[in-house]
Amino acid sequence: MTEAQEGAQATVLRLDGITKRFGQVLANDSVSLALKRGEVVALLGENGAGKTTLMHILFGHYAADAGRIEVFGEALPPGNPRAALDAGVGMVHQHFTLAENLSVLDNILLGTRPLWAPGLGRAAARARVVQLARDFGLAVVPEHRVGNLSVGEKQRVEILKALYRDARILILDEPTAVLTPQETEDLFATLRKMVAKGLSVVFISHKLHEVLAISNRVVVLRHGRLVGEVETARTDRAQLAGMMVGAEVRAPERRDSAPGVALLTLAAVSTADRGSAPGLKGADLELRAGQIVGLAGVSGNGQGALASLLAGLEAPIAGEMRLAGAAPRRWSPRAAMRAGIARIPEDRHATGTIADFTLTENAILESYARAPFSRRGWMDWRAARDFAARLIARYDVRCPGPETRIRLLSGGNMQKLILGRALEGAPRVILANQPVRGLDIGAIAFVHGQLLEARARGAAILLISEDLDEVMALSDVIHVIYEGRLSPVFARAEKSAAELGEWMAGGGFADGAHAA
Repeated sequence: MTEAQEGAQATVLRLDGITKRFGQVLANDSVSLALKRGEVVALLGENGAGKTTLMHILFGHYAADAGRIEVFGEALPPGNPRAALDAGVGMVHQHFTLAENLSVLDNILLGTRPLWAPGLGRAAARARVVQLARDFGLAVVPEHRVGNLSVGEKQRVEILKALYRDARILILDEPTAVLTPQETEDLFATLRKMVAKGLSVVFISHKLHEVLAISNRVVVLRHGRLVGEVETARTDRAQLAGMMVGAEVRAPERRDSAPGVALLTLAAVSTADRGSAPGLKGADLELRAGQIVGLAGVSGNGQGALASLLAGLEAPIAGEMRLAGAAPRRWSPRAAMRAGIARIPEDRHATGTIADFTLTENAILESYARAPFSRRGWMDWRAARDFAARLIARYDVRCPGPETRIRLLSGGNMQKLILGRALEGAPRVILANQPVRGLDIGAIAFVHGQLLEARARGAAILLISEDLDEVMALSDVIHVIYEGRLSPVFARAEKSAAELGEWMAGGGFADGAHAA
């Protein structure tokens, strides 16, 4: 074997017997894996399988209770992010860690040099950032303010932060969870360039088709243990799904049904713009009992305005909204809940839960002021804990118990609790905003099944999703949203994915053919 071949086969990272506990939860149970130079290893597993914990140990955010990490043959000190960075390990987190009020260049430079260094070497630093961006296809403008960037652009900044620090091993935690299909393709093109230059990548994802498209090997965790490892070329989606959950995963069966009466209607409704985020522009919408209305669109085109309107967070500035045929007098979150509107919010961390509250407290966040949890102004905590315990059992929320702080749960288990909280009151209208974002294949099937059951019980459901496959699979009718405008309603299977994609890019709106 030549020296170049030996270099290509060299092991750059080795985790040996990594174990980590959080109280009663065994997050990692003696996990061992290796990564070679110029290799992409996908790390798969259900929500709560221990993937992110393992990578946080590698990056120094946590110290393992047992085990050893070697980077380029040298032992890595535990619990020391600076040591990981110095060793050439970079990490792009699922939730970006950027200062939104600073420029792209300032974000990349943060922490790389003393603040009192004369001039900070900005000119040379800018030139290097521009060169890295050109080499890896990461188009950014160094002077642009991060708060004004799209999600895909922010991810490019995160990757450039790691490359600027000379990362030779890059950890990507759910990198495509908030990207459009085009942004995902752009990311994969960048990764292929990086790997060709010798960078090694650990790619954490729940999306099996992406894992098959980008990785060389797949490592599977289940309940904190390594349960399988396979070369990507020798596997398929069915095998990987079975390894993840330990059983065959079946998508819920969707049956056609006739919709009932209109429970919520919008007639030429407009809402105020919020900064650069567009409000609704003359939107017509009808949510009928026993029907799922899908809303497809690229992020930032008014989905947030529609979700805020239905949740009572804002009111129309023009047009009319009617609930069961009547216009609400005063519109507020409380009025929305009283009208039987349940919400699964887009961001389970920022608006769906309170991190330091227990599961019990989070389970009753939207109902604590009424029976059976409140009686004559006094909280009945036994009733609240019983309710949380029912949600945990019925919706398969994997946790030590109702008194666990919700921040200790995986994203998927948080989402299951939110889902149960929304559905248990038999709501008339359900706002499902990105309900399966970041969930594994088993959790996705479970959430979809629950939404279909709610539909069968007569609920009207608005499904907002940036995943076109999800919209097309679940919806009875579909709208596309673009710059705050809603397309005409399309019946299920009336439009192909390519045709809906054209509407999502604004093509169908060019001639004014929209519901306004």
